[in-house]
Amino acid sequence: MADPTRNSPVLIELDDIPGDAPGPATAPPVPDPLMDDRAPPTGRAMQTAAVLASRRPSRLARWFWALLSALIGVAVSTAAWNTVTGLVAANPFLGWAVAGLLGLFLLVAAAIITREVSAFARLSRMDRLHTEAEAAAALGDLARARGFGDRLVTLYQGRADLTWHLQRFEDRRAEQFDAPALLDLAERTLLSPLDAAALREVEAATRQVATVTALVPLALADLAAALTSNIRMIRRIAEIYGGRSGTLGSLRLTRAVMTHLVATGAVAVSDDMVGSILGGNLLARLSRRFGEGIVNGALTARVGVAAMEVCRPMPFAEATRPRVTGIIRRSLTGLFDREDKTPTPAPDEA
Repeated sequence: MADPTRNSPVLIELDDIPGDAPGPATAPPVPDPLMDDRAPPTGRAMQTAAVLASRRPSRLARWFWALLSALIGVAVSTAAWNTVTGLVAANPFLGWAVAGLLGLFLLVAAAIITREVSAFARLSRMDRLHTEAEAAAALGDLARARGFGDRLVTLYQGRADLTWHLQRFEDRRAEQFDAPALLDLAERTLLSPLDAAALREVEAATRQVATVTALVPLALADLAAALTSNIRMIRRIAEIYGGRSGTLGSLRLTRAVMTHLVATGAVAVSDDMVGSILGGNLLARLSRRFGEGIVNGALTARVGVAAMEVCRPMPFAEATRPRVTGIIRRSLTGLFDREDKTPTPAPDEA
């Protein structure tokens, strides 16, 4: 026989529960690392941007997009041809006008393709110059160093901003009788002004990423700012050094830089880095969002230095390689209030 009280409501007398018993009201809140100001900043936006930019699509995905592009191209070209021939048959004047517009479109598309191909060729030339300079420095080969100097002059010939520097290099390179001295002259004379211009681009991108992360509360705004600012910065650095890149070249260059940083762990945030950057910044210690902004800016500076190393026609000498902490100090000075005027001393970050 069924129990008649089985489906009846269950009543719990609150008076029977001890006052010190745990309950929902006394349970501690669930910790949220994204909202906890006590948790150290991690530069989540820049780390996510680096992973996204360095990720290579799978072979299956590449085949999918290639076949889809081919099918869309066939469908569009067939539809355009049928439209033009139909218009020529129905209204010759209108049909030939549309045919002329289609021809102009194809010419513009061919010009864009040519520009992309030439951009890849320029990037390959910069890679060859970099390899040649490394070989000349490692072997101490004066003939290779002079050949590198000739190709460097050819690369920068015609640039108005380097006219005086090219003339100075031409006047003094005959006086150099060993490879290290000639390479040092090329770096000091021709590449120093380009390094200064590239550093200004890195500082501007660092400032922009830090500001957007700290002040814009919209979701994913920091990730979008990190991606766009870093891609634009890498493209501008390539243009400064003479390796102007198109759209596809910029994406290839960005992926190469980000892959190198992810592989070497340079986008990881260490405790030393957080302490040296945030040590003297009051707002960063009070607000996690300001701390995230400064750390994202610091990681952007690391990306900028890596992009300079990749795009430069010769490797940095140890004395001329820019330091990340110096870039951060110059780009973020005055952006956030500091607790005092003397920052905590810390070793330079490479």
